[in-house]
Amino acid sequence: MYLRIDRLQIELPQPKEPDPNAAAAVQELLGGRFGEMSTLMNYTYQSFNFRGRDKLRPYYDLIANIATEELGHIELVAATVNLMLTGTTKPGAPETAPLAPAVNLRNTHHFIATAQTAFVGNSMGAFWHGDYVFSSGNLVLDLLHNFFLECGARLHKIRVYEMTTNPVAREMIGYLLVRGGVHATAYAKALETLTGVQVTKLLPIPNIENSKFPEARKYENMGVHRRLYRFSPEDYKEIARIWRGPSPTGDGELEVVDGPPAGGPVPDLPEVPEEFAPGLAPEEIAELAKKLAAS
Repeated sequence: MYLRIDRLQIELPQPKEPDPNAAAAVQELLGGRFGEMSTLMNYTYQSFNFRGRDKLRPYYDLIANIATEELGHIELVAATVNLMLTGTTKPGAPETAPLAPAVNLRNTHHFIATAQTAFVGNSMGAFWHGDYVFSSGNLVLDLLHNFFLECGARLHKIRVYEMTTNPVAREMIGYLLVRGGVHATAYAKALETLTGVQVTKLLPIPNIENSKFPEARKYENMGVHRRLYRFSPEDYKEIARIWRGPSPTGDGELEVVDGPPAGGPVPDLPEVPEEFAPGLAPEEIAELAKKLAAS
């Protein structure tokens, strides 16, 4: 069972102009091999299939709780793509080819299939698929895979960051670099309790601190890198048995925070008449709004 809150995990800046080619690159962080769809579905199925949950409750709680946060990360990346695509084309009669600006862009799928919004695919338009999900049933192996997945995701985020100076993309990536660092550290600490191997000494992978990225440094200055949010009113409390002790960055103690971050508003995407989205005339939308308000 899930409780959904109609807010993004952070507030995204409003773009000054469309940036569709950079939006195509950002798609990799949603539907690529190491994108947020992969982290969500790996952790979700591992939590569904977890054996010995009552005896191994802290590990189950950790995987299940992080899976819930990843759903919000998908929402955040999708919102970023949507904002970056907004305004790429202008309304016009079909014979004027109003979608012509899209024909030479990197990812025409955004304009043909989804009306200039995000989709479950990578930067080249290939769809995400279930072969990316790893749920072996072996706890150490699954945690080790999750650690690897978070490190691969971090590498891809950094590479996309280096591809674009778009402020919307960089704000999102900066935040997710910090949150991904939390997850990688959490899985490393879980492995340490099980095996005695000091996995946290491998971090960061790649070997560059988040503080080198201004957008990530902002969130670290707020202490976000020390917090593991608990996404349930009553459950997943056992994560505190793993997420505790001094921060690997040496600037305080790790803490479990009850509830999600305050977050920011979900963007209200404008109509795109040239894409027939949402397919209602402005006067029809106004009339519908009146009817709904009166009911």
